[in-house]
Amino acid sequence: MYQSLEQFSKSWIFKRNDPKIESEDLQQIRLLSEQRAAQIWRDYISDEQVHPDHFSDNDWPKKDSAKAPDGKLQWEKAWDSDQASLPEEVLTHFAAWGDDTTVFFCCHNELVFELPWGVFKRTWKAFLFLDNGPILVGKKKKQAAQFHTNGWLNLLFRSA
Repeated sequence: MYQSLEQFSKSWIFKRNDPKIESEDLQQIRLLSEQRAAQIWRDYISDEQVHPDHFSDNDWPKKDSAKAPDGKLQWEKAWDSDQASLPEEVLTHFAAWGDDTTVFFCCHNELVFELPWGVFKRTWKAFLFLDNGPILVGKKKKQAAQFHTNGWLNLLFRSA
């Protein structure tokens, strides 16, 4: 179900001093096996496309109905700043999530991370070294966000 973070070719993102990830948080970041990642991707993201670059208008993240009102904002400015927390609009969008909510940071159908929301809030800057369209979703939750390479993100609502 899980594989070692050491097997991840870009594991250096979790070992940097800036942003520093505390060992207690690092222990809660789990890299899913490719088989489990594919299942989460199919269940939460797309059963047709394997990467965000390939989404069509049939995939929920591209649908207008999935986009939160005023849900397009910059993540890169906060990422570049000394500010440790996610942008306030992101925290507001996910306000219903408890810190123990299981979240999936989905890069593509073979690369998905599982961790608690509280850990993601503290370590988000490390994850955004992987900014090629990943989608953050919560287990059994409607709220989602997609991060784009151009420094923008879309706040989304997953369709059932």
